[in-house]
Amino acid sequence: MSFARFDVVIVPFPFTANPSTQRPVVRRRPALVVSATEWNAASGHVVAAMITSARQSSWPQDVPLTELAAAGLTAPCVVRMKLFTLDEGLVIRRAGALGAGDAADVTAALTQVLAA
Repeated sequence: MSFARFDVVIVPFPFTANPSTQRPVVRRRPALVVSATEWNAASGHVVAAMITSARQSSWPQDVPLTELAAAGLTAPCVVRMKLFTLDEGLVIRRAGALGAGDAADVTAALTQVLAA
């Protein structure tokens, strides 16, 4: 299955090792596909940004999401400009997609992050 730019997907996300077991912890978390649909289909990968509800921290160019239902999210979240590449086969499922306003805000933030 190929994913489109601005799809919200659920992915296995690694966290710091549990101190009591010294094993990495993997949790299902939402992420935002930011790579072009054509590139995703050709490569079998997606470039994604982290989506978090973390309220105690901020990151440059965090984008608060306003259209949660369309994105398939149930709690207030931000798109965090922590980008990563993931094999599409590791995506658990598609949750939704950004609405037009949120997509425009993410595009503006990505332009700032990637500006030459």
